[in-house]
Order: sequence, then structure tokens, then C-alpha cells
Amino acid sequence: METIEIYVDEGDNERLDYYIATELNEVSRTYIQKLIKDGLVDVNGLKKKPSYLVKEGDRILVNLPKPKKLEIVPEDLPLDIIYQDEDIVVVNKSQGMVVHPAPGNYTGTLVNALLYHIGSLSSINGIIRPGIVHRLDKDTSGILIIAKNDFSHRSLSEQLKDRKVYREYISLVNGVIKDDKGTINAPIGRNPNNRKMMKVISSNSKEAITHYEVIRRYDKYTLIKAVLETGRTHQIRVHFSYMNHPVVGDPIYSSGKNEFNLDKQLLHARKVGIIHPRSKKYMEFECDILDNFKEVLKKLDNR
Repeated sequence: METIEIYVDEGDNERLDYYIATELNEVSRTYIQKLIKDGLVDVNGLKKKPSYLVKEGDRILVNLPKPKKLEIVPEDLPLDIIYQDEDIVVVNKSQGMVVHPAPGNYTGTLVNALLYHIGSLSSINGIIRPGIVHRLDKDTSGILIIAKNDFSHRSLSEQLKDRKVYREYISLVNGVIKDDKGTINAPIGRNPNNRKMMKVISSNSKEAITHYEVIRRYDKYTLIKAVLETGRTHQIRVHFSYMNHPVVGDPIYSSGKNEFNLDKQLLHARKVGIIHPRSKKYMEFECDILDNFKEVLKKLDNR
């Protein structure tokens, strides 16, 4: 029996069975329902029904029978490590790299690279997501903080839950934003017509808050700094699409083609600040935008 511990740090207000099945990509929802029925799933130390709606801060224990454990293979993939100590690793994730294995992506992920270069990682999120405290979309580049042990994982998860982690992004969005700064406060949930997409929606959603500042305006675009107060899936991409300023190059939330022939969003996690789990000192990590992002800005600057 393998016990997997899951902290709900970005609760989607979803059914327990669906949430677990989504987190543990290799396990079907039907099988999760059976585990719950058999008493092999606890939420905050209590038994819950499959229909229980998970909340931010919930601690879920899933007891999985041993045989069907998936082996994640360490791979010698390029990894830009900005900082590491005995508790954390900070990486600059490249655009196009998936963070953790999932159906169709069991190799070539950040986790495969981490297992090769780092080895021991936190076990809280199980074999599929060891050490992964927060995530970036496949085509979003930038800073990710990885937990090397369960002690640091719990500390970082708690900071995320309490909104004490500073997360700053740089993005180029379509259209000219008039206000120099502002806050987008619009709840995000799964799109009922497409479960792989998120949407600003009032029902079955969670509070989502993004603060932004204009860095520079161009004739048809705006370069912005966005700071997350919450961390919902696709939050910045959904919020700016909702404001009719979708991220340039976004293949899902923008209208499609762009003059730069990009098929990936110009969105970069530039800076992350945390309280170090062991030293309790505030630490901030930063990395520059990618060359393709710089090239687009150079073209706009030269107009």
C-alpha cells in the first residue's frame, strides 16, 4: 500500500473523486470512487463521500494498493538551476517543458530532469509530482520553486495557502490598456463546455485576483507586470482574455493567429519570493525573459 498525501493549495471547489483523479493522472475516477467507498481516502482525518467539495487547505490521504505504481524515469535533460540548498531547488523552467508526467507525457518533463539532477525530492504529491509545490503551464517559462523534502513542501504549501508567496509575471497582451495599474477580481472555474479550459464564471468557481501594472504601451499591444494574489489554473491568461486583452501567442484564450507567428504565449514568471522553510528569511529569485520574447519587444521598439 502506498499512501499519497495531497494538499489542496489551489482548491477548485470540485468533487473529491474528480479532484483526486485530476491530481493523480494515472488513476481513473472510477477507481478513486472505489477507494473512497472502501475507506482508503481521508480528508483532514475524516471519511468523506465522493461528492464532497474540496476546499483550499484540505489535506487528502489516498491509500493506493501497491502493484500499479508508475515508475518515473530520471532523465538527463537540460535544467537551469538558479539556486539550491538542502531544502529547496529554484529552476528557470523553459518554454515547452511540461512540469510533471501525465498521460501522453511520461518522459521529457521537469520532474524527470529533477530526479536525474537532484535525486531526492518531497514525496507529498506522490510519484507523479515529487517536489512540485506550484506549477507553470507547459508554454509558460520562468521561476519554479521545488521542495526537496516534506518539511519544506509543507511550509511552502502553507505559504501559498496563506497568500504569502510573491509571484510576478511579465506578459505582452493584445490591445492598449488605458489604466496604468489595476486589479482584476473575477472568479475562475472550469469551462463547463470544455473541462480542459478555465473561464471567468460565477458558479463552481474560486476567487481569483490578479494585480497588474503597465510597463510600456505600443500601438496595438501592452507590456504588463502581473502579480498573483491567488493562483488559479491559467489565471493570468484567463483574466486578460476576460478583459479583452488576451496574452499574445496564447493558443487557447486568444483568437488565434498573430503577426509574430507565435504558437506559445508570451508569459514569463519573472520573480518569486518566499519565506525560506528552515531559515525563515525572505528570499527572492528572478530570471530574465526568453530570447523569443526579447525579439518581439525589439521589433516593437524599432517601429
